[in-house]
Amino acid sequence: MPLHPPSLTLGLEEEYLLVDPASRDLVAAPPEGFMARCQEHLGDRVTHELMQAQVEVGTPVCADVAAARRELGVLRATVAEVAREFGMATVAASTHPFASWRAQRRVEKERYIVLARDMQALAERLVTCGMHVHAGIEDEELRIDLMNQASYFLPHLLALSTSSPFWEGRPTGLKAYRPTVFGDLPRSGLPEHFASAEEWHHMLHQLAQTGLCDDATKIWWDLRPSAKFPTLEMRACDVCTRFEDAIAIAALYQAILATLYGLRANNQTWRHYRRTLIEENKWLAQRHGISGSLADYGAMRCKPFAQLVEEIISLVEDEAVRLGCLDEVRHARQILERGTSADRQLAVLEQARANGANEREAGCAVVDWLIEETVTGLTDGAATPEDKE
Repeated sequence: MPLHPPSLTLGLEEEYLLVDPASRDLVAAPPEGFMARCQEHLGDRVTHELMQAQVEVGTPVCADVAAARRELGVLRATVAEVAREFGMATVAASTHPFASWRAQRRVEKERYIVLARDMQALAERLVTCGMHVHAGIEDEELRIDLMNQASYFLPHLLALSTSSPFWEGRPTGLKAYRPTVFGDLPRSGLPEHFASAEEWHHMLHQLAQTGLCDDATKIWWDLRPSAKFPTLEMRACDVCTRFEDAIAIAALYQAILATLYGLRANNQTWRHYRRTLIEENKWLAQRHGISGSLADYGAMRCKPFAQLVEEIISLVEDEAVRLGCLDEVRHARQILERGTSADRQLAVLEQARANGANEREAGCAVVDWLIEETVTGLTDGAATPEDKE
């Protein structure tokens, strides 16, 4: 029986850090009323994350990239505006340049209490932020099949998003340190390969029956079938500091899935590569971001990342045109020219040092840059209470 084409509707989630504009450190305990004020504007589109210094936003279901841009723009701008009202600023970066995880306070919600109990110090260190992109794939068998194929492209998307070069006040030597912190959790990292949806459900049953995990939302893979929605959720990326970069990555993900579906509709498939091989590319993406090379396993050699991006743009171009997101897909070239958030954070740090700043002052300069960049490209104004109706 032929499969119906997936809708590929989009839903975007972003996590932000709350900082004190004076100290530039994280706000371990935001002022009372902050979250209530955010929810007055945005309803359930904004919520807590694990730590009080974090805020998570999520768009409703969006028909296309243009709608996702509008929705996410309102969310990011509104949270930033409310944070200013309460004497704070928002930062869209996956780690803070110098804050200590030891100083942070957990949100007292049942899910987070259980997480802290189960994961102990691993949970305490999760002062990291990410971006998740849901794509509507209504047929479950197709969802599993596209997960198997799309895993190949996760390192490429991660490289374009890198925004976590620091940890606890020092450059890590990695452009994306968040996956290292998050990767300590069980059921994280790249997804397994499944022959069918039945095999996926069998694994869930085994986890539940043994008492290891009876909640599919606690499978924290870089790409997973959502436990809540008929979507394939991409979780590999750092949160992008620049708004337009986030939209570009969402567009690329959507166009990649559309292209892979097109292959399947023509009785073709993207070649499956071992998880170990994709892990190697993920490591290169974490280490070097867009400035290094990744392996092209079809050609059996490493290629400069910029060349691989051009090949991906060429691969998905027809579907991007059909989906109306070609400009957003091509924005990946601007990321290559300008650098990712991680590249630019490191440049700001070095410039501050060259100007005579000490380490704390240089870290503060990075935070100042992040605060400004987080709202760059957003339309003036934010949501009003009427917007949530």
